[in-house]
Amino acid sequence: MLSPSFYSFAFAPVEAQNTTSISANIAEIFPSATRLGPVDKKIAVTPVYQLGDLLGYVFESDDFTNFIGFSGQTINILIGIDTQGVITGLKILNHHEPIFLHGLGEPPLFDFINQYQHHSIKERFIINARDKSSKDATYFDGITRATISVLVVNDTIIASALKVAREKLSGFVAPSNFVVNPDFFETLTFEQLVEKKYVQHWQLTRDQALALTESSSPSLTNTIKKLSEDTNDFIDLYFGFANIPIIGKNLLGETEYNRLLESLIPGEHALMVLNRGNYAFVSEEFIPQTVPSRLSATQASLPVDMRDVDFYSYFNPRFALEIPDYNEIKVFRIKSQSGFELNKELTLSLAVTYNQSFLSKNQHNFSFASTLPEILFLDKTPLVQPEKAQPLWLKLWLQRSTEIIILCLYLIALTLVFIKQDTLAKNEKLTHQVRFISLIFVIGFIGFYSQGQLSVVNIYTLLLSIQQGFNIEVFLLDPVIFILWVFVFITLFLWGRGLFCGWLCPFGALQEIMALIATKLKIKQIKIKPQHHKAGQKVKYVLLILLVACSFYSLTLAEQLAEIEPFKTSITLNFVRYWPFVLYAVLLLLLSLKIHKFYCRYLCPLGAGLAIIGRYPIFKWLRRRDECGSPCQLCRNKKCGIDAIKPSGAIDYGECIQCLECVVVIESPKLCVVNKYANKTKPSQIKVLNCNE
Repeated sequence: MLSPSFYSFAFAPVEAQNTTSISANIAEIFPSATRLGPVDKKIAVTPVYQLGDLLGYVFESDDFTNFIGFSGQTINILIGIDTQGVITGLKILNHHEPIFLHGLGEPPLFDFINQYQHHSIKERFIINARDKSSKDATYFDGITRATISVLVVNDTIIASALKVAREKLSGFVAPSNFVVNPDFFETLTFEQLVEKKYVQHWQLTRDQALALTESSSPSLTNTIKKLSEDTNDFIDLYFGFANIPIIGKNLLGETEYNRLLESLIPGEHALMVLNRGNYAFVSEEFIPQTVPSRLSATQASLPVDMRDVDFYSYFNPRFALEIPDYNEIKVFRIKSQSGFELNKELTLSLAVTYNQSFLSKNQHNFSFASTLPEILFLDKTPLVQPEKAQPLWLKLWLQRSTEIIILCLYLIALTLVFIKQDTLAKNEKLTHQVRFISLIFVIGFIGFYSQGQLSVVNIYTLLLSIQQGFNIEVFLLDPVIFILWVFVFITLFLWGRGLFCGWLCPFGALQEIMALIATKLKIKQIKIKPQHHKAGQKVKYVLLILLVACSFYSLTLAEQLAEIEPFKTSITLNFVRYWPFVLYAVLLLLLSLKIHKFYCRYLCPLGAGLAIIGRYPIFKWLRRRDECGSPCQLCRNKKCGIDAIKPSGAIDYGECIQCLECVVVIESPKLCVVNKYANKTKPSQIKVLNCNE
């Protein structure tokens, strides 16, 4: 957060704000600053001076944008720009992105934003581009496994800086009060849309392109000839903003038009581009949902951020009227938060890259300027009609609907397995196959793909939320975690902790795979003495109490101490982390080769919390015989890897992971000692027979 000195001048009376007291954050952004001017009365920016010379402006991004990060909250950045629109420095003031707070650490985030320093906001920034051939773009490296957060940071920086520049700097056009008239509509053909300039047509023949570049390099001329493939057809684009009712409804029809609007958030625009020419406006290396390298747009000499919506990823293009044949179609998203205005002139540019020499490449941009007719707009009308915006959590659930469906199907199947466990256990081979498939699914889909690893952090986050005022929307932001928690909470009262710990925990499944490997390799297991085992089980409860107590003192410290869980290192970050964390997780897995699920048995605070809630389940369906424990000890000594069977033969549901191995034994006439020797041996002799079984 900002230092107290910043707030002291930011909210002081205007006459008191001309001061030489400069906060450390602002001094870092403007090292030569000697004083600060009064906060602007119109927008929340503070001018920065060196004596009498204006150096630029400093402002917080939250005052200008509201881009939501993966955490469900904005990333607030202190930004400085000079009088020419060059970013002088940036400082993260506040963020809650989990990948940086509890995974990669914050340095990668700081390194990423530092790339913007000394760059003009007139530049076109592209993050993590595969095709870097465009010469008019600035390419920045992103951060692996933090794609969403990085794009939010980029949008936040550029959109807020452009808004300030348009208001405060010369050479930047201030926003207008004109907005689209939502009620303006008439039925039109495609030819009429083009004739009225609602849909723009940019056509450039090969001869025209060669005439425009006749004084340029011969290499460019040869490239244009090659691209046009000996025809006179070169650039032939139709483009229009399909979110404007008279354009979108005529082109797409009511159903497709509404589907398009659902893919946009309020204030965003959808630029549809159709290509009939020989020269493609996206390269062969173009990745859906990214920024095109060839096609770009500017408004008032400022870059316009265009990003592919991937509107036709699962749907084939459908139109409500007859349109010309085309060979390429894309819909690009343009965010209004950057200051883009539909009623002002837009310039599209199409870049052609050619070999300047054997060692270097160059680029030529063909441009086309267009302005939409004034009849489409109203003056001083709210841009967004009053309506309830779609909640962020609902948008996230819709985006992850496929994951949700697959997860729910697995949970239904898992419920059936537990209900029919006796029937399943009669078939030993099928039970082991189901168990193995479940472990692989939990590791691969729930863990690595959907990031559905529950954590003890979730427990004390819930407790703190209840204390501070419960808001369910915070928990709805991650649908996979929410569904898992609801399912686990309900089943804790039905079957105890075993359903989660044995069938839903990705790291627990990793340990069990290690145990299977140990069995295949015939690695001798370390058998923990009963007294040591009983004492070791209490450790996880002590850890749980300490973590929960610490969370009420300092949530940040509690989250750091939660690194006792190896979940982030192994599941969230795929072991790509600072080496001590990786070593810790790997050692726990290697230890599982010798001691079955060592971490689950003795160290897991999450398992302890679930054990407390699910200690007395309603259904104790793990079948027992009178002979179990007295005299038979087969399951306890040989089959229960986690040592959850008491000497009496009873199941300790607070420790059991319900792997069903004991049920398989009881249901098997070949494995169960009682079944095996029932007709041959007196019950009193069974204990002797199974000691070395």
